[in-house]
Amino acid sequence: MFIRVCDFLFSGISLFFLLPLFLVIIFVLKFTGEGEIFFLQERVGKRKKMFKLFKFVTMLKNSPKIGTGTVTLKDDPRILPVGSFLRKTKINELPQLLNVFLGHMSLIGPRPQTQRCFNAFPIKSQKIISKVKPGLSGIGPIVFHSEENILEKHNDIIDFYDNVIGPYKGDVEAWYVKKRNIFIYLSLILITIWVVIFPNSGIVWKAFKDLPVPPADLKSNLNFPF
Repeated sequence: MFIRVCDFLFSGISLFFLLPLFLVIIFVLKFTGEGEIFFLQERVGKRKKMFKLFKFVTMLKNSPKIGTGTVTLKDDPRILPVGSFLRKTKINELPQLLNVFLGHMSLIGPRPQTQRCFNAFPIKSQKIISKVKPGLSGIGPIVFHSEENILEKHNDIIDFYDNVIGPYKGDVEAWYVKKRNIFIYLSLILITIWVVIFPNSGIVWKAFKDLPVPPADLKSNLNFPF
């Protein structure tokens, strides 16, 4: 209950103060790219119920049906000129504060996935993750803040995601659900801000020493302390 109150108050206040920024972004997006402003996509929510997630548009309209589908690369040719900046700063994710305000999501939780990416999680992790609301941020997005950079190093992107990133990400998200409490919730809000400013600090491993150990193929890419 306390977490829901925090979600409601923080998202409501943030939406109010971010309105001027939103208006600027809406104006820029309207007159650049394809003129689209918001991107709505079906994501897996609590109890595996699908909901529409809000984002500012950063890619071509039919991107999910082009190239690597729902998996995005760092210099993906489907990304619009302004979209690159919005993605790098994570500003494109801010409309999800409305999802939080409406109760679809929490500020902190397992990152909501498309059905295809959710299916890459181990079954046991799927069952655990679906017990709570997905989050605007969380342990998964923090650990995998450079996921696009990791993927571009591999030839078979889909295979690497399905067999390496997906299973480990599922384990990490399940870790949060099992450990979930107000201290971790507040800590992850602060760590999210820290990682946006200092992306290669590796602070998450120092803060939570009992996180699942990454597979060998991911350790160096995730700033894991060997």
